[in-house]
Amino acid sequence: MIFKYKGIDQSGKSVTGRIESKSLESAKRTIKNQHIFLESIREVGNNFSFLSKLQNLRMTTIDPKKLAILSRNLSIYLNSSIPIVKAITLAKSQADTKTADFLTSIETMLDQGKSFYSAIENQKVYKLPDFYKQSIKIAEENGVLGTVLQELSVFLADQTKLTKQISKAMVYPMFIISISVLMISVMLTVVVPEITSMFVQMKQEIPPLTKFVISLSDFLGKYWIIIVSILLGLIFLFNTMMRISENFKYSVHFFMLKTPFLGRVVQTSELTRFAYISSVLIKSGVTFVHTIKLAGNTLRNSVLKNKMMKASKLVVEGKKFSQALIKDNSTFKIDKSFIQAIALGEETSETGAILENLAELYQEENQDSISMFLSLLEPMLMLLVGSAIGVIVTAMLLPIFSLNLGSM
Repeated sequence: MIFKYKGIDQSGKSVTGRIESKSLESAKRTIKNQHIFLESIREVGNNFSFLSKLQNLRMTTIDPKKLAILSRNLSIYLNSSIPIVKAITLAKSQADTKTADFLTSIETMLDQGKSFYSAIENQKVYKLPDFYKQSIKIAEENGVLGTVLQELSVFLADQTKLTKQISKAMVYPMFIISISVLMISVMLTVVVPEITSMFVQMKQEIPPLTKFVISLSDFLGKYWIIIVSILLGLIFLFNTMMRISENFKYSVHFFMLKTPFLGRVVQTSELTRFAYISSVLIKSGVTFVHTIKLAGNTLRNSVLKNKMMKASKLVVEGKKFSQALIKDNSTFKIDKSFIQAIALGEETSETGAILENLAELYQEENQDSISMFLSLLEPMLMLLVGSAIGVIVTAMLLPIFSLNLGSM
């Protein structure tokens, strides 16, 4: 249960706060132990209610931007030699309600003597990425929590910035596509049938192109509900198969990697994630084998994820990571420059620095590739839409031109 309270501390100052406890009496005892004279207390959340249990089964994944800001704030406090409990309290004053509940839960467990890692692992408000929690665990054990939180905040902020950049850039193309589909649909289902009725009355020979457009218009007019239903059904089926079938998911991801341009973007994006997280984990003192497993588990592409997991097993057996990647017998090969850079890092014992540089290089490459693609996408869409509308207009004008020529 989460309680909101108001009271007076030892200095006579009025204080308010939130606390997580199993019962009201337990909450009162905890507040009293903090030397706060309680004026009022009320329950604002019940972690043991049916709805809360249901929410706990499907915890909300925290927004990367929100996690980046929180990590940055905590790193600033910790690097200023502020204790972790006080840092949590300060961060809570700047957070929204749900994040405040998240921090309150952590604060309560810290007061009970648990570690910061144990607190974020056992809280039931937000679902945090595994690599984030493992980085926290190792950083806390090695006394570099502030530094690692700062590194994690930079990584999360960069990922958020790239995602936001792509989303903003896709707004206009998606608007064009939506308007174009609407225009073409109206022309085929409303305009074309009206003009077609004129051709039927004139009993004139209709050109092949016009017949095709009229047939397409009749088909869409009769079966558009079925077509839309089939499309929605296929989308639902695709999403379901991606969730329940690992083989189907693997095949789709393999196809994506083999697709020209898209495959390169996907691979560099995944390798950027792997390289950056690995560099952070190595700085945190995580062993290289454990680093590969943790960083590999954060990858979204099943093909690359499986490669990293297989390579980690070979590293456990004593092989170098670069050799494990080279000896992979699958039909898809990881970028040679990535493997060569890893091999160089292993020879010079600077794998962490090499991975950090690789992450920066791949991120720059991806940003340039995506910017170029988006700049080309707009004129391509305009050309495609213009061609489609031009074909429809031409098909409708051809019989009129034929009629004019025949009357001369």
